[in-house]
Amino acid sequence: MTAIPQVPENIARMKIIVYKSKVDPAVLKQKAEEMKNELFVKRFSKPRPEDIHVVSVDKHYEPYVFVDAKYRIEYYTKQLYTIEVADKIKKVKILGESFAPQMVTVPNSEPEQFRNVVSLEAQEWSFYEDKAYIILDKSGNEVSPDKVPIAPSEDNPKKLLKQFSKNTEKVTVSNQEVILMAKTKLIKRPSQMDTVENEIFQVTEHATIYNPIYIITLRNIKTKEEKTVSIDGVTAEVIT
Repeated sequence: MTAIPQVPENIARMKIIVYKSKVDPAVLKQKAEEMKNELFVKRFSKPRPEDIHVVSVDKHYEPYVFVDAKYRIEYYTKQLYTIEVADKIKKVKILGESFAPQMVTVPNSEPEQFRNVVSLEAQEWSFYEDKAYIILDKSGNEVSPDKVPIAPSEDNPKKLLKQFSKNTEKVTVSNQEVILMAKTKLIKRPSQMDTVENEIFQVTEHATIYNPIYIITLRNIKTKEEKTVSIDGVTAEVIT
């Protein structure tokens, strides 16, 4: 693995965001009723709806980590410019500096031809920039931004997470690992670069988002078999 160069950086402080649940209890009940047959149906048998009861509805929180980062480098590359002058010219002054022309062959010329040129060493200014919006699940796997809904946030997220600590999944990837992932994606110094004028890696937003999930447990009262279904607390979608 290629080492990431040390560059100036500006890292935003990590925030905690807990989404407010938008799902009405009546919607949860309706979803549970809709899932009865799908959860308990067998190949050759189908339980009666009245035999399937909701045992519990538990609220959990599923974490996601997101980073909005960008990288920019301004740099110079060496270039050699040639200026053709008349054969009789012996000296050329450019910005007060004198240059002696030289006779060089014209490539692929037959018969061989020559031209009188002044060679100037210069540096060209260029820049490269890139940005990334990264969202990770609790295990540090990158997921599509569409997977994480958008919702209003709770006013006191840390207090709420403490209250639901037993029902809150833990993030297993560290802040340092998340930032390193962003750096790996973005920091790419051009191979033709000669000198650096300005360079910076920035994280403009860094947060852990906790999304409410309702886990509904249903039981077949005749067979005692239990099944669970997870419903997103923001979108009310069933999570597979």
